[in-house]
This record gives sequence, structure tokens and C-alpha cells, in this order.
Amino acid sequence: MSIVLGPNRYGKAETRLLRVSRDGETRRLADFNVSVALSGDLAATHLTGDNAGVLPTDTMKNTVYAFAKQHGVGEPEEFALLLARHFVDSQPQVRAATVGVESYGWDRLGPYSFQRSGAQTRTATVTVTAEEMQVVSGVTGLVLLNATASEFHGFVRDEYTTLPETDDRILATAVDARWRHLGADDDWGKSFTAAVDALVAAFVNTYSYSLQQTLMSMGSRVLQTRPEIAEIRLALPNKHHYLVDLSPFDLDNDNEVFIVGDRPYGLIEGTVTRDDVPPPLTEWYL
Repeated sequence: MSIVLGPNRYGKAETRLLRVSRDGETRRLADFNVSVALSGDLAATHLTGDNAGVLPTDTMKNTVYAFAKQHGVGEPEEFALLLARHFVDSQPQVRAATVGVESYGWDRLGPYSFQRSGAQTRTATVTVTAEEMQVVSGVTGLVLLNATASEFHGFVRDEYTTLPETDDRILATAVDARWRHLGADDDWGKSFTAAVDALVAAFVNTYSYSLQQTLMSMGSRVLQTRPEIAEIRLALPNKHHYLVDLSPFDLDNDNEVFIVGDRPYGLIEGTVTRDDVPPPLTEWYL
């Protein structure tokens, strides 16, 4: 038996960047959290400590800030592609660069004043090699709730099952979704907005008998309305709401007063894909 070095990569994680763009007296914000990971001919640094092929992670951080000044940032997918191409093109020992961006929204209050918007975060992860590119967009923390139009019954029961069946329940989740694009030159902003709109519309308009059914409906709606998207992966935590027992106070509770559960929670995960799309350049996860 011999011991060998397996797949590896390294990089700079979570470089926080706020880019202010000036348009006369008006300001525009781009608020990003950027992570870079490089892989390639890096065996020497692992096996002998030879760093001749190692681009310092501090240099990666500096590149993020320099590129934000020199090129602006645009859409998160656009900025990630720009950085990833740079690292592959400028470093011959690097075979693949993966750049992930979390983008935080701000609502305008005036020409130069803003308020942080919502809990949801836009994401983008780009992988670039000398031959190919892969773009994965997404959203996390998209909190949705239906106050009715959800049932759950007919499930497996064993000696440990205590959950009662219901034909009227609250269905709530915090959507974590990622979707892989077929190309690398889409209208990123338009595509993102439309994909999120499709997710929300499917959640609202699906009479749900299980969160799994809702997941399939949400993923299908995205693929049906967005031809540029090859597949979508979703993680839907079931944000449980438990009916409060008000009988000790001689009060009825007709699905009106609930305890909002924190943990544990059900977690439903799945991929919805077209059956005729090429495989991904590299494996990607939620």
C-alpha cells in the first residue's frame, strides 16, 4: 500500500467588498463576499513544502479589491467570471479556478442613503478551466410561508410515530436554491430575478400534500420558464408550526395560534433537471 495526495485546492475565503459607484451626486452599492479556490499542479507544496507554484492567498484578496476598482463589479456572476479567468490565464500551474460570490441587497433611501434589504442573499459560483466554464447562480434565506393549502397524511407509521395527520397546516421554509446555467454569457440580473419569481410563484400556487411535492413544483417552474438553466438543486427546511393547546383556558384553537418551532426541523433536498443537458464541468453542491 502507498499513500498518495488526492484532490486538493486552496484559496482565500470570504473577502468582504463594498464597491461604491458614483453617478453625479447619486451613489450605487455592490456589497459582495468573495471566495476564491485554485487547483492544479500543487503537489510540491504538499509533499515537500516547495511553494514555487503557490500564489499567496493574500494576493487573491488584493486581486479582488484591485479588480473592483479597475473593472467595477457588475453582476456577481460577471465579477466571478472575470476573477476566475484571470487566475487561470495568469497562473500556468492553475488548472481550475472557482470563485464564489454572496451578494447582499440594499434598498435606496435617497441619492446616497441605503437600508439593508431582506434576509435573502444572492449567490454565484463560477468554475473556469482553460477549456470550459460553469456558472451556478442561486439564492439562500428566501423565507416563504403558506398559511393554508397544505396537508400531510398517509405517511408511514411505526411504533415510534406520534405525528398526527392533518388536512390543514402551515407550510413554511427558507429556500436555499442553486441552478446551473447552460452557458456563460446570460443576462445575469434578468435571469436571477426571473428564476426567483418562478420559485415564489410555484410555492404560492401549489396545493401541497408534501414539501417534496412543492420542491418538484418549484424546480419544474424554473426550468419551464428559464431555458438558459440546465438544472436546479433545492434544500427546503420545513419550518414547523405547532398548534398551541388552548384547552386548559377553555379556548378553541381553529388553526389560529401556533408555536413557531426552531429545531429540530425536517430538511427536504432534491435536484430537478432536464434530461437532455450536458453534464456539469465539475461537481457542485448547495
